[in-house]
Amino acid sequence: MKLAIDVADAVVAEMAAHTFSEPFSVTRRVLPEYEIAELKALTVTVVPKSVGINNITRDSSSFTVAVDIGIQQKIGKDTDTDVTRLSGVVSEVVTFMNRRKLSGFPAAVFVSIANEPVYAPEHLSEKRLFTSILTLTYKVIQ
Repeated sequence: MKLAIDVADAVVAEMAAHTFSEPFSVTRRVLPEYEIAELKALTVTVVPKSVGINNITRDSSSFTVAVDIGIQQKIGKDTDTDVTRLSGVVSEVVTFMNRRKLSGFPAAVFVSIANEPVYAPEHLSEKRLFTSILTLTYKVIQ
C-alpha cells in the first residue's frame, strides 16, 4: 500500500536531516537485502511493514501504519564492545524518533516504537553482523 511507502519516506527524510553521533546512510527499500561486504559501514534501512484499516465513519478510515528501521553493521572481534556501541546508536534513534512529528507527512501521528530484536544473536554468531530492528507505528486518518 502506497501509504506505508509514503510514511517510510517521511521517516527517512526526518532521520537524514538529523546528525547522529555516528554517521550512517539511511534509505528506504522494499527489499532490505545486502551483501555482507556492503554492511561494513553502519547502514540504516527503513522498510514499510504493515497497514491496518479501521472504519471510523462511512466516509473516513483510520490507518495504522508500521515501518521497520533496520540498523546493521559488520562487527569486529570484540563483540561486546561493538554491540554496546551499536546499541547506543539504536537508543539514539529511539530517542530521536519517539513522539516525532513527520514534517514530510504531517497527517501521520506517532503511536509507538518497539525494538525487537534488540539484536539478532544468530546474525552475530553466524555472520558477525549486528542487526537491530525498530518498529515505528503511526496513525493516519483519511
